[in-house]
Parts: sequence; structure tokens; C-alpha cells
Amino acid sequence: MPNNWKKCKLSEITTKIGSGATPRGGKGAYKESGISLIRSQNVLNFKFSVRGLAFIDEDQADKLKNVIIEENDVLLNITGDSVARVCSVPNEYLPARVNQHVAIIRANNNQLDSDFLKFALLEKSNKDLLLALASAGATRNAITKSMIEDFELKLPPLPEQKAIANILSAIDDKIENNLATNKTLEEMAMAFYKHWFVDFGPFQDGEFIESELGRIPKGWEVKRLNDLAHILNSKRVPLSTGQRSTRKGEYPYYGASGIIDNIDDFIFDGEYVIISEDGENLRSRKTPIGFSAVGKFWVNNHAHILEGIQNGINKLIICHIAQMDMNPYLTGAVQPKLNKNNLLSIGIAMPKEDSIIQEVLSEFYSISRLIFSNEDKNQTLTKLRDTLLPKLISGEVRLKEFREQVENVITNTVK
Repeated sequence: MPNNWKKCKLSEITTKIGSGATPRGGKGAYKESGISLIRSQNVLNFKFSVRGLAFIDEDQADKLKNVIIEENDVLLNITGDSVARVCSVPNEYLPARVNQHVAIIRANNNQLDSDFLKFALLEKSNKDLLLALASAGATRNAITKSMIEDFELKLPPLPEQKAIANILSAIDDKIENNLATNKTLEEMAMAFYKHWFVDFGPFQDGEFIESELGRIPKGWEVKRLNDLAHILNSKRVPLSTGQRSTRKGEYPYYGASGIIDNIDDFIFDGEYVIISEDGENLRSRKTPIGFSAVGKFWVNNHAHILEGIQNGINKLIICHIAQMDMNPYLTGAVQPKLNKNNLLSIGIAMPKEDSIIQEVLSEFYSISRLIFSNEDKNQTLTKLRDTLLPKLISGEVRLKEFREQVENVITNTVK
């Protein structure tokens, strides 16, 4: 540790540490709108999630006035499987309160920069310590208030804290910007799909014919997924949790709902579509059941894997699956399942004329390339952040040694 750094307990450098409660009545007491109630599911590492954000009214909030979230507060999950996750809350969701599963940690601004605090708690050795503390209990994972108060951080002088936090925040901001851009691009792809394949916009003034999918433009036909993509399920290899625990690595391991782990090898290398094969989400659609997988990765036997026969088809399939009613294709009353034959029998209305098909697929492909480019940039930025974080937070290296490298990477990933 550098000579001008010191170790401090959080109780010495914060003005508030505390968690809240769930309003009387539990979930039934939540409102459609009002004051945000932050729960553990909203606290992800490095970012705040609005998925499942709950709201309470003024009277309920008044009973939780001792856990008002203020600007720049750091949130720490303190119970359950998500224990030790850390983030801050964007100002647009304030005012807000926390429930009993989330702790507020408020920095003393004269001693501690709040962003430095956030990154310090996210640093691997500190997170491992928090997880160890949480698992010491007799029953479920839990971090107590006294554990947080006694938790020690290595603290540089305040100006250096701010400089470290600023450079790490700049990387995170670029990651978030790329994610926001990709969200817009996904919306553009869906709007384009609906214009062509739902509303048949370019053909509204033409003649229509009847088909098994309803009225479609004359000169169109119904194609099956089997006509548009190769299915590669035979290459899938499931790995148990125990097997994966001995094979940690850099390659994503996909299941029915997305990436569930990272392992040391891959089966697929390219651009593919993954579609859920089983699980409750096939009916509830709480998360997408069809999504892109790009690069090197592994897939288990709970997800179908498809490869379009030409550029642009992958995105077309994803858009089509996203808007259609899957229930007629599902089997299983308790555990919904989309078997291979039913998946491949799904119909899509397509133009017969090759020049029109190429025009449409070219647009889908162009959007996909932009999305994949931003994902590549985010992988580079994430690796940079994860490399810098432990070195800067521990004082192993000083910021001046990396500033030029960081600025170059950030500049190159926004072009």
C-alpha cells in the first residue's frame, strides 16, 4: 500500500449505513407509480436495473423516511443469493427508499468519494471478503450492519480517489452508452420487421391473398423455419453445475434464458440464434425467448441453436419469434416445452421475389453488424475496467501509469 494511503473502517468515513423494510402488506401494497422502492433485484454489479422496480405511496414512504436514498448513495445487497452486489441509483429514480435486503452506504464527502467507494466494494478481493462474511451465518447469506461498519478499505487521499473513480466511471459510461445505442438499434429492427412483415407497409396498395397465417401480399409465400435456418441441436453438450465449477473460463455458457456461466472451452464459433426449448418463460415471456449469440460459446440442451442460411435471417427470426404467440407450439402442462419439430414448423410470410428478400435481409444484417460492433467494444471496455479495478483500488499501480492507455481505448471504442 502506498505511504500516503491509509486503512479505514467504513464507520469512520461514512455518515449513514442502514437498510429499510417492506411496507405492511408486502407486494400487495405496491402501487402502479409513486416513490421508488429499491429491492435486491434492482441492485446489479456496476449497474442499477429497473426490472421489477416497485413503487410505494407517500404514506408508506413516510414510514421509511430513515432510509431515503440520496444522490450518490451506494447500495449494497445484504441478504440472499445476490448478497454483496453493489451499485448506485440514477437520479431519475429518486426520491426512493430501500427494503430490508438492501443497505444504504453514504460517504462522508470530506473523506471518501462515493464513486470510489462503489468501485472499492466491487473490487474482487473486497467482494470476496464480503461474500465470506455473508456465508459465515448459520442459515442464509447475510451481511449485518456491524459487518459493514467494521469493513476496512485502503484509502488514498481524496483527490486521488476522485481521479481513480473518474477514469473507471468514464469506462462505465461508455459501456452504458453502447448498451443504450444497442437498445435503440433493437427497437429499429423490430419497427422495420413490423413495417414489412406485420403491416406489409410497402404493399398496402397491392393485392392480398389468403394464407394459413392470414392475409399476405400477392407474390408472398409461407416459409418454415426449417427452410430458413439450419438447426444444430446435435452439437449441444450439457454440463452440470459441478462440472462447470471445475472449468471456469472466458467462454459464455448458454441455457434457455441466456448466459448462465462462463467456462474454459467452446462448441460454437460464429453468429447464431438461440431459442428457449423449455421453461416457464416460454409462456410468461418475462425475458426474450430468442436472442443472438455471437463469437465463441457453449450451449446446453435447454436451448435450440439455429444458423440462418444467409446474412440477415438470424435477426428476422429473432424479431418474428419476439412478436408471435408461441402457445400453439408448446407442449407440457406443468413444464412448457418447445420441441424441435414444432419450432421448425413455425411459419413466416416471405416475398417470393429474390431482389425484395435481399433488400430486407440487407437491412436486418446492417443493424446486426452495428449491434455486434458495440458488443465487441463493450467486451474491450469491460476487460480494461476489470484489469484496472483491482490494481487501482489496491494501490498496486498509480493512475498516471494507465491514463494514456485508458484514454486511447475509450477514444477508439466510440468511433
